[in-house]
Amino acid sequence: MELTRYITVGQYLPRSSPLHNLDPRTKILATMALMVTLFLIPSFAGLGLLAAGLPALLVLGQIPLGYALRGLRPIAVLLLLTVFLNTFFGGGDGGRTLFQAGPLVATEEGFRRALFVGLRFILLVTAATLLTFVTSPVELTDGLEWLLRPFRRVGVPAHELAMMMSIALRFIPTLLEETEKIMKAQMARGAEFSQGSILNRARAFVPVLVPLLISAFRRSEELALAMEARCYRGGEGRTRMKELRWRRGDLVAGVLVIVASTVLVRLR
Repeated sequence: MELTRYITVGQYLPRSSPLHNLDPRTKILATMALMVTLFLIPSFAGLGLLAAGLPALLVLGQIPLGYALRGLRPIAVLLLLTVFLNTFFGGGDGGRTLFQAGPLVATEEGFRRALFVGLRFILLVTAATLLTFVTSPVELTDGLEWLLRPFRRVGVPAHELAMMMSIALRFIPTLLEETEKIMKAQMARGAEFSQGSILNRARAFVPVLVPLLISAFRRSEELALAMEARCYRGGEGRTRMKELRWRRGDLVAGVLVIVASTVLVRLR
């Protein structure tokens, strides 16, 4: 029972790589552009090229490929459900029939659409995970705050929103570790989490939720007290130890992302 081994979202891997050295604003904007491009790509060729480029980014960021792929395991059920729904209910009426069971009919076009959506889903998760791999929580907070700064004119608390988002990402590994400890303690008392039907497994997780919620509230209270003890009063008048600066590498990365996105969208 090692949850932190398979759920890698929110985990930061400190390295000295070209991706780690980029400005956090560049990485956030590049990830957003990549996600938008994924929804605009019209063909398998574009998704295939993008799928071939992501491993190159992992190598450039010194992230083990197996470690990144391990993070896809928790979404396997959601991925299969997405493929199933798009196969039978995705509106693919063209092509020959591949499978039929009563009212459920899987056509060739529907199956192609399901594979397309499934591959897009995998690339979305991988891109979001890569951002957390190469960006520390502090850098992520500063980058998000800078990008949200124009919205302060309409009353949007940019600093507070950025802080909450980064804390939420940082708490994912912490809560996973806490869940793992609670489950191991329950297993030592005779609880079973991997046997029986799906309903029985779901019921077995109920005793885990109560201590997990109590632990989450306790940790959040400790974090609030620690921030108040350090005289944290929000973003007004706050200074930074490291100011964000655009460099030549950020310009090169931005141009490459724009060119790649344009080529992938136009590729048919």
